Amino acid sequence: MKELIIQTPSKSYPVYLGYGAIASLSHILNKGAYSSILLVADEVVFHLHGETVLRHLPTNIPTHICKVPSGEQAKSFSVYEETISVALKKKVDRKAVVVALGGGAIGDMAGFVASTYMRGIAFIQVPSTILAHDSAVGGKVAINHPLGKNMVGQFYQPEAVIYDLDFLTSLPEKEIKSGLSEVIKHSLIADSTFYNQLLSKRNLSEFSGEFLEEILYKGIQIKNTIVSQDERENNIRAFLNFGHTFGHALEKHGNYKTFSHGEAVMIGMVYALRLSQMQGNLVFDFSGFLKWIHQLGYSLKIPPYSFESLLETMKLDKKAEKGHPKFVLLKEIGSPIIEEVHTNKLEEAFQFLKTKVQESGE
Repeated sequence: MKELIIQTPSKSYPVYLGYGAIASLSHILNKGAYSSILLVADEVVFHLHGETVLRHLPTNIPTHICKVPSGEQAKSFSVYEETISVALKKKVDRKAVVVALGGGAIGDMAGFVASTYMRGIAFIQVPSTILAHDSAVGGKVAINHPLGKNMVGQFYQPEAVIYDLDFLTSLPEKEIKSGLSEVIKHSLIADSTFYNQLLSKRNLSEFSGEFLEEILYKGIQIKNTIVSQDERENNIRAFLNFGHTFGHALEKHGNYKTFSHGEAVMIGMVYALRLSQMQGNLVFDFSGFLKWIHQLGYSLKIPPYSFESLLETMKLDKKAEKGHPKFVLLKEIGSPIIEEVHTNKLEEAFQFLKTKVQESGE
C-alpha cells in the first residue's frame, strides 16, 4: 500500500492507496474520536462492497447508513436535501464524520453535505472508481444545477482518502474508460514521459494490477503538486479542467445520462487539442492519439446538439469571464495555458469533431 500526504494551505491529509487499503479505515476513524458515522453510499456500490466497508468500521462508534442513487443523479438538490434529512433524523451532531463510499459523484455530493451540515463536519473519502482518483483528492465538493454542472459547491478538504483498489475489480468497462480519461488528462497537462507510458498500453486489460496502482499514484501526485500551490483555483488549478469546458457542456445536454463524465471529458480533450493546434500551433501526433483512444474503446460521436446551445452552456463555465468562455489549451504536452478562444474557432473545432473525426480514428 502507498501513502501520500496531500498538502494544501487549509489542511494536510493522507491518501492510502493500494489493494486492501480499506483496512486502514478503522484506525483513521478511531483516531478522530467521532461521535457517530454517517455512511453515504452509492446504492450499487453498497450492494457490492458495503459489507466489506462495514467490517472495517469501529464497533464503538454508532453508524447510520444513507444509500443514494448512482452517478450524477446523486448530485441533485433533492438527494442533497434527503441526505441532510437523514442526518437530522438520526441526530448526527457536529462531532460526527461523513464517510463517502462510491465514485466521484457520491464523493462530491457527500462532501458538500459534510461541508454544509451544521456549518461543516468532518468527512472521509472511500472511492470505488478509477475516476475518483481525481475527484476524491483536492477538496472540490458540489452538486449540480439544472443550468450547469458543479455550480453549487465549495472547497472543503477531507480528513483522509482510503482508496482500496480491490473495489475497482467490479467496475464495468464504461467506468474503467471514464476513469482512465482523467489519468490521461493528468499526463497531458503535466508529464510527457507519463503520457508515453500510458500510450504504450493498447487495450483496457493492460491497465490493471501494479501498473494501475502506479499510474493512479502518479495522477494523484500531479494533482497534489497543483493543489498545494493553488487550493481554491485562483490560477494553475484550472489546468486540471483540461477537456472539461466542452465535456461539461456535453454532460449537461445529455442530462447527465448520455455520457459518463470521463467519456465527455475525452471528447472535450480532443476538442481542446484541436483548439490548441488552431490557436497555438501545438505540435502533437493528433492522428495517433485518435487511433489510440479508439483502440481503447472510446467513442467520439456527438448527438445532434447545436453549436449555439453548447456555446451558451460553455459561457456558464466557471473559467468564463464576462460571458466569454476560456479554455485550458496545451503549448506542448506538460505545458498548459488558459486562453480565450474566438467563437469562430470554437465553431470550426466543433465542426471538425462532427464531420472529420470518425470512429476509425481519422
